[in-house]
Amino acid sequence: MTETGTRVVVIGGSAAGMSFAARARRLSETSRIVVLERGHHVSYANCGLPYFVGDEIAESGDLLVQTPEKLRAALNLEIRVRHEVEHIDPVARLVRVRDQVTGQVYEQPYDALMLATGAGSILPPVPGIDLPGVQVLRTIPDAEAMRDRVESGAGHAVVVGAGFIGIEAAEQLRRRGLDVTVVELADQVLPPLDPEMAHSVEDAMHQAGIDVRKGTSLSAIESETDGRLLVTLSDGTVTAAHIVLVAAGVRPDTALAAAAGLSLGERDAVRVDEHLRTSDPAIYAAGDSIEVIDAVTGAPVVVPLAGPANRQGRAAADHLFGRGGQTPPVLGTAVVRAFGICAATTGRSEKSLRSAGIEHHAVHLHPNQHAGYYPGAQAIHLKLLFAPNGRVLGAQATGAEGIDKRIDVLATAIRAGMTVDDLAELELAYAPPFGSAKDAVNMAGFVAQNVLAGDVSFWRGADLEPMPIGTVLLDVRSPAEFAEGHLPQALNIPHTELRENLSRITPDIPLFVYCASGFRSYLATRLLRQSGWPQARSLSGGLRTLAAERPGSW
Repeated sequence: MTETGTRVVVIGGSAAGMSFAARARRLSETSRIVVLERGHHVSYANCGLPYFVGDEIAESGDLLVQTPEKLRAALNLEIRVRHEVEHIDPVARLVRVRDQVTGQVYEQPYDALMLATGAGSILPPVPGIDLPGVQVLRTIPDAEAMRDRVESGAGHAVVVGAGFIGIEAAEQLRRRGLDVTVVELADQVLPPLDPEMAHSVEDAMHQAGIDVRKGTSLSAIESETDGRLLVTLSDGTVTAAHIVLVAAGVRPDTALAAAAGLSLGERDAVRVDEHLRTSDPAIYAAGDSIEVIDAVTGAPVVVPLAGPANRQGRAAADHLFGRGGQTPPVLGTAVVRAFGICAATTGRSEKSLRSAGIEHHAVHLHPNQHAGYYPGAQAIHLKLLFAPNGRVLGAQATGAEGIDKRIDVLATAIRAGMTVDDLAELELAYAPPFGSAKDAVNMAGFVAQNVLAGDVSFWRGADLEPMPIGTVLLDVRSPAEFAEGHLPQALNIPHTELRENLSRITPDIPLFVYCASGFRSYLATRLLRQSGWPQARSLSGGLRTLAAERPGSW
């Protein structure tokens, strides 16, 4: 649809909608483009909202990427805030709109319509969920209301949900001096990550004084006369709070789409084709309200992230004006900072691969974020998931620095269909303050190559109960490390002394070999497998990973 004078209407003025509108104008100067937004702002950085609450971003105006006035001047877009679409008529190609300020109701015709209605927060159906002081964090007014409560002397906050937004908000509220309780229904924080990869984030939360309640949900909220809220949890505890933030996830906002008869799919999200067209070819949809294809599994999923939303809006406008405009499957790449620790993920987690029945290997390693001899070197925890043919399926990483860099490289590798052999050969930037000659990504490739070549077999925490009959635990750390703590019944032979002490080990028995991070046990395993112990296996990621998989196991 590229004819002169195309009437384009966009419902929703956030990431996907504004990306679509701006790209549409750059491709067609003659089209009339109307953006209808029910909120107070368009083109604002909702990912920055927690940092405004925490005063890392000083002014709410700093969150405005653009204003209606600037968009009119630069792109001749007709922006109408506080205008809510009440109905879509696909046959007449009209939308019915209510001006929330004046109450006026009018009809807006279109030739092409973009649905960018986003997602709404999931509110648990418990008594008191609608009380003042209970809120979500989706818009600038939400953030302003929370910041006002903080600056009015709030002393305690309850955050419901330990996903990305919940953890960011908890960090910022704690930064402002509040006592914070985080309530998470799952048995781990950051549910998108595998449990052992989320452990360091939870540990950092505890160290910062956050009260983390896993496997717990919200039961009821009551209002007190002094303005506080009494929050009852499923474990029976009751706590008083000045702020209750519900960050328990989002649900696609598809009421308009459903009423218009558009096809819905996974989690009632709008079904679109590869060009972002809905079941009505005159209506496009993009952003948090649509169903996308998972890049690893090929299954339909919902991925409410700003990056994909922006790219989808651009692709839809490209298709509308004859530029192809195809959207690829989605990886779900994400990163979060929490109390000095960063955690990031891309592709599929191990638990999701298991759930989908996809055969895979997993390896853990703990390389430094930059050269070990350069001051400030710190280990990161990197997990790589790959198929038996070597194709990279997913990755997760946690640590203080360098996490985003590695996950971005691995996200690119998955998008490009790379294998672990490709990872081993990637030429990445190296200088002592930034990385190592063998970067963490290269090292992950090396370890994965060893697995596929049969040079090493790993054991994990789950293999401890029960261990195969006759298995011996072999600790190849130094005697001093062993004395500080070790697995029960382990035999200690340092890896540098192993050749001279092979007679201390019964021949041809299963050996579970371990060290602190996995490197020394790998060296020992190679020696053992070539010396009469073909069943020797190395602990993946060493005791550092085991402590995260099975806290308190040693």
